[in-house]
Amino acid sequence: MEINVTNENFAEIIASDKPVMVDFWATWCGPCRAIAPTVEEVANEYEGKAIVAKCNVDEADEIGPQFRIRNIPTLLFFKGGEVKDRLVGAVSKAEITAKLDALI
Repeated sequence: MEINVTNENFAEIIASDKPVMVDFWATWCGPCRAIAPTVEEVANEYEGKAIVAKCNVDEADEIGPQFRIRNIPTLLFFKGGEVKDRLVGAVSKAEITAKLDALI
């Protein structure tokens, strides 16, 4: 299950004791739409082991600049509230799961 990130709930989400992946995306972004099904698959497969969240950069406008998000899609991987890794662009499921597995 994916969680929607807002400016208000972001800090609480990344503070989880589980690894957290945040997908920074926008509705107008073609590559974002291309990886959306993969992100959803990963969210379902990692339920209980990791948190998968989606951050619409147009709606949660304070978060992207805070983490220097310049291109989307960007996936940030958090552990203990800190960024541990990132992927930029329409990446493969194997790349995503490798990053999550490294944090579990």
